[in-house]
Amino acid sequence: MIGGGALALVLVGAAGFGLWALTRGGLSERGSEGVLTFEDLSKEHVDIGEKVDYGQHPPVGGEHYPFWQNCGVYDEPITVEAAVHSLEHGAVWITHDPDLDPADIERLAAHHSPGSYVIVSPMEDLPAPVVASAWEAQLMLDDASDTRIGSFLRQYEQSPNAPEPGAPCSGAYDGTQAEFDEHGFDMEAME
Repeated sequence: MIGGGALALVLVGAAGFGLWALTRGGLSERGSEGVLTFEDLSKEHVDIGEKVDYGQHPPVGGEHYPFWQNCGVYDEPITVEAAVHSLEHGAVWITHDPDLDPADIERLAAHHSPGSYVIVSPMEDLPAPVVASAWEAQLMLDDASDTRIGSFLRQYEQSPNAPEPGAPCSGAYDGTQAEFDEHGFDMEAME
């Protein structure tokens, strides 16, 4: 017969092994199904106009411009290096295939509300029709109605794991990539 202390130790060990087995099976450290996590991404700024070669598409952090993309819903692709700065501030960036059904795009847009730290925008050549990204975390989805989007937002929007949670997600750049390419960005306008 196993004593109470020994039984507790066996149960704790079994639970720990089960959690280890789940995380090794493609689940994130926090147990959210399908979430990929990354570590030790750079938080450095690069010169405005410099293109960063990210290890993920869409990126989940790394070098970025010294200005951020305002949170909101965009109909055209946005400046990646500015959106990464928003991730640093605790934003979740929901990217979708530009050819996604308009009803599905509306479903994704509904995740943003005034004051939220959510960006929704189209992006070419995604690895899935919908990809939700936060600093060092990503979830790829085949369907805009997948309930895991809500779970991802609850876990990662304004997450303390972001380098600067609570820093602004407004008051900087609200243009598209095409507008940035044509006009650039004036840092003095932010000061």
